[in-house]
Amino acid sequence: MPQGQLFVISAPSGAGKTSLVKAALERIERLEVSVSHTTRAPRPSEISGHDYHFVSIDGFSELTHKNAMFEYAEVFGNFYGTSKKTVITQLQSGSDVILEIDWQGAKQVRETWPGAISIFIFPPTREELRERLVGRQQDDESTIKSRMAQADETIFQAPNYDYWVINDDFNIALDQLCFIITGLRQRRLSMQKTQPDLLEKLLGKA
Repeated sequence: MPQGQLFVISAPSGAGKTSLVKAALERIERLEVSVSHTTRAPRPSEISGHDYHFVSIDGFSELTHKNAMFEYAEVFGNFYGTSKKTVITQLQSGSDVILEIDWQGAKQVRETWPGAISIFIFPPTREELRERLVGRQQDDESTIKSRMAQADETIFQAPNYDYWVINDDFNIALDQLCFIITGLRQRRLSMQKTQPDLLEKLLGKA
């Protein structure tokens, strides 16, 4: 069975990462996102199993102790992590898989899965980032200040990523993200995985 490509996508909170990933999933075939586990409470519009797997702190701790997590990190006082079994199953099915995760988790993935391709999403400016956080109407002023402070630490990690995308114009940023994903599929090694007998067929040997 062909093995898909693993993508890691990170961004400061409010940069538009989730919206870009959702749009890319609608545009590109054989592309999936791995649904993370989290200990935070669900927001009103979120559905367990679709947006996140919402678990208790004890339940999350049990998963980490069983070495069932591909990566995990604490972000804003809550734990987030990715199921190892789920990611491997998705990749073995031949799908490309996106991990939409914090830079701490991304660092773990780079260490354990060197073939992963990492993408960092930037906001156009700090002012725009703050406006987006305020516009979401999900956080109070104290939380927004905390997210802005965390953004500095997150952006500081950007040089560790393979690709950069600036989400100023959403449609342009989406085109760029999709180009990165689909472009990698045209590499010789990727093509040989999905079409192993291509040369034989063209040379009349198959």
